Amino acid sequence: MSIQRNSIRSAVFVFFAACAVFPLYGQKSRAGNVKKIRPAVSKEPAKPTPPPVPGKRNERPDPDTSKVDPQVVGSHSSNSIPPYRYEFLRPEFLVTKIVIEHDERGVGTITFMKKGADELITDPIAVSQKALTRINDALTALNFLGSDENYQYDKDYSHLGNMTFALTRDGKTREVAYNYTTNKGAKTLMDEYRKLGNQYIWIFDIKLSRENQPLDSPRLMESLDSMIRRDEISDPYQLEPFLRELSNDESIPLIARNHADRLVKQIEKEKAKDEKKKNSDKSE
Repeated sequence: MSIQRNSIRSAVFVFFAACAVFPLYGQKSRAGNVKKIRPAVSKEPAKPTPPPVPGKRNERPDPDTSKVDPQVVGSHSSNSIPPYRYEFLRPEFLVTKIVIEHDERGVGTITFMKKGADELITDPIAVSQKALTRINDALTALNFLGSDENYQYDKDYSHLGNMTFALTRDGKTREVAYNYTTNKGAKTLMDEYRKLGNQYIWIFDIKLSRENQPLDSPRLMESLDSMIRRDEISDPYQLEPFLRELSNDESIPLIARNHADRLVKQIEKEKAKDEKKKNSDKSE
């Protein structure tokens, strides 16, 4: 009987011991499996970064033409009257107005307006020595300041555009206006300034193309080539440094660069012919 009581006591003791141990084990296990709380992530999509605002497509290029000719550096005083002044007006033309002013060295400005534009464009120019000599020779042949001859042809050709030229020298000023003439010297004067306008407006256009419309440069190179062949450029030799620059400018299409390179080689060939002719004349 006593043995049975001891067995019962042992069983009760084991039971209470088990109850004491298992809750603790369960608590430990649950504590070890506690899920970590992560910060909430916003499901709102990220706002895209706005693209940079492109620059104005119609802004003018840098008017620095010193790479065309060293004489361009510097300008005449705006307070003084330029000795040479040429003006051309024809509202129906692509270029409606051209004003060229320069000093005895050929340093000055060209101001022009294109059809549909609302402002004048002014850039520096440098008349080459060759072109300046032709202009002065024509003025000498005309005895320009000492003459009062009317160069206008009997018939009016104002549909071709009206030209005004003024020369100030030794305290004297004379201004003439005509749109067509049969006088050789007066025609040379008109032609020389028209060629100057062609040359420097083309320079402006190709620089604008390089900055804003590179794909237009092949057409402009073709235009220059055509004007050189027709003798409509004041001095192609003066363009050689600029054309070399264009031939290496990767911002314009390859076809335009190659065209510029061909023109450079053509100019070099013409210069070599001129040099040979000068040497031949000296030897005689």
